[in-house]
Amino acid sequence: MPQEPVGVVGMGVMGSAMSTHLLAAGFPVLGFDIDPRRRAEHEARGGTVCDSAADVARGADVVVTSLPSAAALMDVLDGERGMQDSGRAGLVVVETSTLSARAKQDGHDRAQAWGAAVLDCPMSGTGQQARDGDLVAYLSGDEAAKKQAMPILQAFTRAQYDLGPFGQGTTMKLVANLLVAVHNAAAAEALLLAERAGLDLNLVLTAVGDGAGGSRMLAVRGPLMMAGQYAEATATVATMQKDNALIAELAASVASPTPLFSAAAMLYQAAVAQHRLHEDTACVFGVLQRLAGG
Repeated sequence: MPQEPVGVVGMGVMGSAMSTHLLAAGFPVLGFDIDPRRRAEHEARGGTVCDSAADVARGADVVVTSLPSAAALMDVLDGERGMQDSGRAGLVVVETSTLSARAKQDGHDRAQAWGAAVLDCPMSGTGQQARDGDLVAYLSGDEAAKKQAMPILQAFTRAQYDLGPFGQGTTMKLVANLLVAVHNAAAAEALLLAERAGLDLNLVLTAVGDGAGGSRMLAVRGPLMMAGQYAEATATVATMQKDNALIAELAASVASPTPLFSAAAMLYQAAVAQHRLHEDTACVFGVLQRLAGG
């Protein structure tokens, strides 16, 4: 039985991976991005290109958004030729970006005013994990909307966690990202120690990764650190800096101490100082190498 069309607005690293998996699962995908190159790539994958977010919403009951900023979300929702212009009451918007709780709530309230339901559903995983179908969805919001969105989420994520009321998805994502920031820095620190102690880093990745010291960040970013390959970023230092600010804001709002996170955050600040803003976050290994005189 043919699948109903799904919309995707924002066809960057994450959005393009999501649309690819949706197409593979048999969903017709209506896509829009402000970048003509990304629209062309979507069409080449077999998707249908729309001229605006409004056009996407006219053709799909569920629209997935993957956007770089709060301003982009508001523009897509009710800016010029935004989804509000579609006149589609009952539209479900699955908002997968990592934004502040305030921005998510603002988007929710704006959409609710014209009859759409926004779900707060950030993704846990890198761009490469998105391409591999290895994302985890942190879903929160209206119950009926969640039920409608679930088959779509299942097409491009490995697991889906229903976290209850709107906003809990973002809170869970920030907790997860705190661990990502710390584990990534810890992997870099451990690999530098191994390198300076004369160990074979290939063997370190295999042996340590197979033991109690293993982590997802060691497995995902360790090979990049070992090879010094940071240019083709699956998650940039710029993105990490944005997320780190949101984590610090959350921690301050609930008076929760974060000594390990605060120490790790200094490495990402150093990466910015070393002009690595657009490199993969694995580059903290290079930051430490330079600090060690390498």
